[in-house]
Amino acid sequence: MVQLANGFLREQVVGKSEQMGDSNGLGFVVIHPGDLGVTIVAHWWALGSVLCQSIYRHQYNDENPLDTVNRPAVACVWELEIISAEQEIWRETMMTSQPNSTAYLDTFAA
Repeated sequence: MVQLANGFLREQVVGKSEQMGDSNGLGFVVIHPGDLGVTIVAHWWALGSVLCQSIYRHQYNDENPLDTVNRPAVACVWELEIISAEQEIWRETMMTSQPNSTAYLDTFAA
């Protein structure tokens, strides 16, 4: 799954964040192996406080990934907990008078 996530990031996410041109160069990825399939949710920060997202969903028995454009799910309840923790870490480390990207990267959600 980590290999799948790395491919998704390289092929679909890095270009999107670079194309936007206002990325902070920081973000996080959630890899969620569920009962029916795997979800990979990539997030990156832009404009100082905007969280951007790209999703890959693939049910285990299906040949192709799910269409995340026409089925625009945000996240499952378990992924939302991680997203909430990450945004709190972002506020505490990056939305200060002296943003600290090292502190952001070194802080893990409890």
